[in-house]
Amino acid sequence: MKYKLSMFNFDLPQNRIPKKPAENREDAKLMVIHKDSGKIEHKKMSNLGDYFNEEDVIVVNNTKVFPARLYAKKEKTGAQIEVFLLRELNTKNRLWDVLVDPARKIRIGNKLFFGENEELVAEVIDNTTSRGRSLRFLFDGTHEEFRAVLTTLGETPLPKHLDRRPTAEDTERFQTIYAKHEGAVAAPTAGLHFSKILMKQLELKGVEFAETTLHVGLGTFNQIMVEDLSKHKMESEEIIISEEAANKINTGKNGGRRICSVGTTVLRTLESSVSTKNEVIPYAGWTNIFLFPPHTFRIANCMLTNFHLSKSSLMMQVASFSGLDLLKKAYKEAIKNKYNFHTFGDAMLIL
Repeated sequence: MKYKLSMFNFDLPQNRIPKKPAENREDAKLMVIHKDSGKIEHKKMSNLGDYFNEEDVIVVNNTKVFPARLYAKKEKTGAQIEVFLLRELNTKNRLWDVLVDPARKIRIGNKLFFGENEELVAEVIDNTTSRGRSLRFLFDGTHEEFRAVLTTLGETPLPKHLDRRPTAEDTERFQTIYAKHEGAVAAPTAGLHFSKILMKQLELKGVEFAETTLHVGLGTFNQIMVEDLSKHKMESEEIIISEEAANKINTGKNGGRRICSVGTTVLRTLESSVSTKNEVIPYAGWTNIFLFPPHTFRIANCMLTNFHLSKSSLMMQVASFSGLDLLKKAYKEAIKNKYNFHTFGDAMLIL
C-alpha cells in the first residue's frame, strides 16, 4: 500500500490546541494504546510508571532550545524583520542559516540591525538556499561573546500558533528538565511531560534512562508539500548517540526489555545508526531520515509521543510505529475525550 499525504488528514477543533501547558508537567492526560489488541486506556502521565519494569530503558532527547527568534531593523527603511536562527554554518565567519519574515523585503547585501542600541549587525549574503537566507553577523569579539549577545537579544522560539511573546514561564516550560546540549530551535515536545518527581519514581523502580541528542531544526517542523511521501526530503539535523547510551539500549534490547522512544526525534535518531545485528551504533553526525508507513523498527518497541497536527511529518512518523488505522482511531477517541494536541498537548504511550 502506498501512503499519501491526504491519508493523514483529520479535522481538529481549534480549542484542542492549548496556548499554555498544564500546571504541572505530569498532570497531562496519557492515552495508552496497545498495538497487539487495539485496546485504548485513558490515564495520566503520573501513571506512566505502571507500564514499566526494572531494566526497561526510556530513551530521551537531551537537546536544549536556544533563544532562536530575534528582531531586527532593516537599514534605511527601519522596517522590523523577524530573524529565526536555524543553524550555525561557520563559527569563524559568524555565518548562519536563518528564516526571515517578511521574506519579500530582504535582498542580498541588505544590512540588519539588532537591539535598541544596534549591538549586533548582520549582512544578507545569500537568499537562494532551501532553508531561507544566509546571514553573516558582523561582530568584533570571541565566539563566546558573540553567542552571549545572541542569547541576550533572542527570545524563546515559541511556535507561531501560540500567537504571543514568550514569558519567563515559557522559557522554563518550553524546555525538558533534562535538556543539556544547546542547539534546538524547538522543544522535543514528548519530553516536556517528564517532571523531576516522575523521573525519580521511574528511577526508583529500576528503569534506565538513556540520553541521545537530536538538535531539532527545520527538518522536524517543515511542512510537507508533496502528495507522494516518498518524494519528501527532510532537512538534515545533527544527532549524537554516545557509547554509554548505545550500551544501555543494546543491553536492554538483548535482555528482552522495553525500549521506549520519547518522541519522534528519538525514533529518528535510533533508526539512523543501527548495525546488521539490529543494535545501536554510537554516532555523531547528521540525519535526514524520514519515517512513514510502512516501516519496520529495529530498536524501539515502545513510544511516548504527543498528539500531532493533521498532515504533519510528526503524525506520519508516529503512524509508522503504531499503524495509521490505529492512530486515526486513537485521534478520534482523543478529540471525543477532550485531549489536547500539539506543543503543549497531552501524551500518548504506544505499547
